[in-house]
Amino acid sequence: MKVTDIIVNAKGPLFTFELLPPLKGHTIDAINRTIETLLPLHPAYINITNHQMETIYVERPDGLVERKTTRKRPGTIGLAAAIQYRYGIPVVPHLICGGQTKEQLEDQLVELNFLGIENVLALRGDPPHGERRFVAAKGGYEHTDGMVGQIAAINKGEYLDPTLREPVPASFCVGVAGYPEKHAEAPNLEHDIAMLKRKVDAGAHYIVTQMFFINDRYFEFVDRCRSAGIGVPIIPGIKPIQRKSDLDLLPQTFHVDLPVSLVERMTKCTATADIRKAGVDFCIEQVSHLLAAKVPGVHFYTQGRPEPIAEVVQATYPSRS
Repeated sequence: MKVTDIIVNAKGPLFTFELLPPLKGHTIDAINRTIETLLPLHPAYINITNHQMETIYVERPDGLVERKTTRKRPGTIGLAAAIQYRYGIPVVPHLICGGQTKEQLEDQLVELNFLGIENVLALRGDPPHGERRFVAAKGGYEHTDGMVGQIAAINKGEYLDPTLREPVPASFCVGVAGYPEKHAEAPNLEHDIAMLKRKVDAGAHYIVTQMFFINDRYFEFVDRCRSAGIGVPIIPGIKPIQRKSDLDLLPQTFHVDLPVSLVERMTKCTATADIRKAGVDFCIEQVSHLLAAKVPGVHFYTQGRPEPIAEVVQATYPSRS
């Protein structure tokens, strides 16, 4: 089922979450354990992230260092299919502009269509690890609206090869990312929302936000999107903080502000269990506020830790406890 149909037909706010593919050389056992921890809480769908090539440096037998590129977390499409057919739940694999051409993107969409996967989240993707700026692959997209436009074209049966005979349209539901506190590379929020509108105008059906910890930033963002003519659903993205180091790492990595109350609460904690409880308690308060405001649902960033998500959902979704 498409995400937009799930939203329309839902009897209450959605609960959804995101998974990272395992590192190369590992199994999907940990992924299955995460899903089986959260499945009794009735998630509406599961997102699967996508990661482009990274640069690594390998020491050669002669003592010199060789620069190589590798994809440390491959398998997004295979993992999405395995989850959808093992657990009978819709999946939303991420597609990224980074590191691929339009032809490679089209081939991925063909595979997804064959597999019966009808939801995707279209993202530009971050620069490769160790690189300071994003550079599109030759023959690829610099911005996500181009990717969204290509998916919309395939939904009309328009493929890159003009010689195809009677090509059959696909039927993808396309999500895109929004940034309540603006994308790190955007000069200002107004410009960022204008770029978001380009993605929606190109054919995006809904928006899921980057994580945030101050709900007013989300509400203000939604208001500004509506004023800009963006009418699609905007689903808030949330993460419960579980480590003191997150107080430094999350603002650096995701360019988000943390509320004074959360920082003070976690700074006072010394024991690991108290730190985790403080993060979950704050997240429960945050999600409760969002649900009371009638958001379409809440999307959780698990980062391999399902237990705090389960605690938050059980405490905030009455029908899931």
